[in-house]
Amino acid sequence: MAQGKEHRYAVKTVWTGAEQGPARDYKSYSRDCRLEIDGKPPIDGSADPAFRGDPARHNPEDLLVASLSACHMLWYLHLCTVKGVTVTAYEDSAEGTMVAEPHNGRFTEVTLRPVVTITPDSDAEVAEALHEPAHAECFVANSVNFPMRCEPKIVKAEAPAA
Repeated sequence: MAQGKEHRYAVKTVWTGAEQGPARDYKSYSRDCRLEIDGKPPIDGSADPAFRGDPARHNPEDLLVASLSACHMLWYLHLCTVKGVTVTAYEDSAEGTMVAEPHNGRFTEVTLRPVVTITPDSDAEVAEALHEPAHAECFVANSVNFPMRCEPKIVKAEAPAA
């Protein structure tokens, strides 16, 4: 059986909260961190504010939802180019639901709500249908164990005035 090409992703996570003191008890230590990826700007992170994190910083839960949304968009745009649908704008208001239980928690679902603007000569039915194969191809979506829903809206751009 042929194996697919392996891709590796390296992230260095640095606990920057140590600058504010050691982690001695749950309530007092800083959750601040910095995510470093070679050749890219660092990302300032923290825990979700519900878990004593800094609300001005990205948290792992936000980043998971963002990863699913971005992966879907990238596959969708690719499939549109293959099928002759010209996209002029794409925005997604993605939302994830996580249930936190004592000593653990998990995501129960993520819903993508992309609004896609296409040219007047593009087929809106094809544009809508391409969300399903985009989901099936998304590497990140294929790596999670919770349901994902997609509620797309397709908008046709106005034809330019003659």
